[in-house]
Amino acid sequence: MRRIAASLSLALAAALALAPGAPAAGRLVVKGHGFGHGIGMSQYGALGYAQHGSSYRDILSHYYEQTNVVPLADPPDVRVLLQTTRRVVVSGMVAGGSRKLKATSSYSVGASGGRVSLYAASGRRLGTYAAPLRLSAPKAGAFRLRGAAANGTRDGRYRGALELRVVGSRVEAINALNLEDYVRGVVSAESPSTWPAEALKAQAVAARTYAVTTNVGTTTDGIDQYADTRSQMYKGVAAEFPSTDAAVAATNDEVVAQDGKPVTTYFFSTSGGHTENIEDSFIGALPRTWLKGVDDPFDSVSPRHNWGPFTFSQASVQAKLKGLIRGSFRGITVLERGASPRIVRAEVDGTNGVTQVTGPQLRTRLGLFDTWASFTYISGTKKQSSDEDGGGDGDTPADVPASTTAPGATTSPTSGGATPPPAADATGGQVATTGG
Repeated sequence: MRRIAASLSLALAAALALAPGAPAAGRLVVKGHGFGHGIGMSQYGALGYAQHGSSYRDILSHYYEQTNVVPLADPPDVRVLLQTTRRVVVSGMVAGGSRKLKATSSYSVGASGGRVSLYAASGRRLGTYAAPLRLSAPKAGAFRLRGAAANGTRDGRYRGALELRVVGSRVEAINALNLEDYVRGVVSAESPSTWPAEALKAQAVAARTYAVTTNVGTTTDGIDQYADTRSQMYKGVAAEFPSTDAAVAATNDEVVAQDGKPVTTYFFSTSGGHTENIEDSFIGALPRTWLKGVDDPFDSVSPRHNWGPFTFSQASVQAKLKGLIRGSFRGITVLERGASPRIVRAEVDGTNGVTQVTGPQLRTRLGLFDTWASFTYISGTKKQSSDEDGGGDGDTPADVPASTTAPGATTSPTSGGATPPPAADATGGQVATTGG
């Protein structure tokens, strides 16, 4: 009898909730354009240009205005952080410091009081060395790094050498290799190897230029680049294909330069039809003449040229924007847009006031593909929309079903500098180098 009474109570409560005049739960509807930070070269836009007959030099000069492609005078080596772990396990090495090793054997390296110890596969300690210890692969050959690397590759193969450094009780595995072999490991990790040759050449030059104009480390830690989207994706030998190797070889040592000096070449997936000024995407960065927003007419080949609409429930928005909402959520008002027009500044509206936020903050909190977005808040009694986003056609927010879900893209999908540069950086990148 109690179960029947409880069921009747639940049914009555549901009926009352649906009765005329009952307040409906609010929902936020978001639609937008693009995928990434919007700065520099759109990879899908480059694909579109290549499909329409543009050369890689034309593609690069379009996205990086007032630049040209020049040969690099003195190509540097690149040091890429692959792994930080308690024990590094490798095979395919022929030397460790001054000690000869067998390429067919496995070795491990661990931290030992600020130094590094080298062990045979049997566990026998072969020696303890001051860091960094350099393990070398055969010339033109590759070594295998066991376990998971920062780039998502497991048991990956890499050219060059492996330098081992100590951080506390852990060991950093850093791949040291020449610039061209590094770029071979980047191009297909960033652009599909099946893309047209001119798009792959543009990617090769952009990747090479980014590598020589940025540095994520310091003068003493021996790291230039990360192996993931904090710098650009690098997967070593696994990324080498005939098509991408040909693109690297055809553009050997070429970089994007302004007045003869290499410049930081940010790139990303999809523009949505227009790229963005660096200062309006990396909020606080200094303006750069070669990183201005430009029209991107062929970017529509991307599956994320337009996206959404996505719907967030009231409870979901309250949770995702926690700390930014004063009282109960009532909507988002866009205050300023950039050239593309991605969101620069906005207000989160609550029943107890408003909070100013940046476009990148909203993208991160809501897990959006891009900051080129528009918002419509639908409550039980009214609809509040942000300003028009200037983009292409899409579904009318009022007609979006409540079951539509948001993407949850909480991590950056793009590279070529997913991490904003310091505001005072003189090149628009992280820490600039001359590139030789």
